[in-house]
Amino acid sequence: MTSNENKKAHQKHAKIERPNLGYFGRTELAILGTPCGTIKKLAYAITEQLSQRLKIAYVDADHKSADAEAQNGADVNTALAHGAAIEYTDKITFQRYDYRSGFNEFEQKALFQKADLVLVNCNHFLANAQIIVIDPAKPLEKKLDKLTNVQLILLQEGVTEVPAYLKAHFPNMESIPVLSLSDSGNITAFVESYYKKNIPPLNGLVLAGGKSTRMHQDKGLLNYHGQDQRTHVHGLLSAICEKAFVSCNATQKEELEGKLPYLEDKFLDLGPKGGILTALQSNPNAAWLAVACDLPLLSSETLAYLVQHRDPSKMATAFYDSDGKFPEPLLTIWEPRSYATLLQFLSLGYSCPRKALINSDIQLLSIPDTDELRNVNDPEAYEQAIKELKNM
Repeated sequence: MTSNENKKAHQKHAKIERPNLGYFGRTELAILGTPCGTIKKLAYAITEQLSQRLKIAYVDADHKSADAEAQNGADVNTALAHGAAIEYTDKITFQRYDYRSGFNEFEQKALFQKADLVLVNCNHFLANAQIIVIDPAKPLEKKLDKLTNVQLILLQEGVTEVPAYLKAHFPNMESIPVLSLSDSGNITAFVESYYKKNIPPLNGLVLAGGKSTRMHQDKGLLNYHGQDQRTHVHGLLSAICEKAFVSCNATQKEELEGKLPYLEDKFLDLGPKGGILTALQSNPNAAWLAVACDLPLLSSETLAYLVQHRDPSKMATAFYDSDGKFPEPLLTIWEPRSYATLLQFLSLGYSCPRKALINSDIQLLSIPDTDELRNVNDPEAYEQAIKELKNM
């Protein structure tokens, strides 16, 4: 066997799906073709108009380093100036962390995972999509390698057309919108539309991988609606999600084979959180509507209500529990950014998904009928639910 054949035969690392992230975040736009001051002004204008709806991050570089400022007598009253590695400052209206060391590409993406949209000064940093400005002060002829995915062209005051070298560079020139740099309203509308086009699709997950110890039989196989509950909930989710799967354990996998799409739990002994994490690992580029299989009173109308009020700018969209105090994690839309948050809580020793919801930025809703949140976990509750459903 040749060395190349041996490399192909041996898979050293597990193959897992990776999130579709750019240099900084899931949805990012770099601005270039004009001086840094103009880029900052444009980024601030967009941010000002969208900040009530989206969490926007801005990436830029300071032309003067902190060490240079310290040598000139500025900023000497900081811990970093005296050799600290990290300095945290509560600025009352915002929180600030200063780091002496730089960030590698993986840390960089983790830092921006809470941002809905990242605007980047492309005079200093790259991003996977670009807005370019046609400005005689900063011609783009020597920066064509940065123009990998141009979404919008802006014309500086006095400029009336796109240069020929750019028209030749873009095979899809006719499809790229062109606006005046001074047209802040339409620029902002375009950026918001770009964000909305990148909202992750919604998948469904039936949480059915538990041991059902109190029920003494698999709760997913109970029949409330003329078919087993796993199939029933899968049908509800299939009607409102792009794809739907049943979260299952190794034993249930054999029962589901050829009947329903399933995801076998890879995060074991973590209860429902293991199923949610497995779904997010299987497709980290989708949001997941997770529904427990032991909610026989749950209606399609309530699920549609949850989807209708989904807020992709939050970590999750959830209902209050039946007491109206805390989020209900087993009837929740988990956005892709929740994957990192759930893993972070797990690394701190917390396996309860509700803990992550309580301590994160989420959209909380009041369920139209709190009775739909009733869990049926034992034979007596099952008989009661069957009676109620017959009388409905």
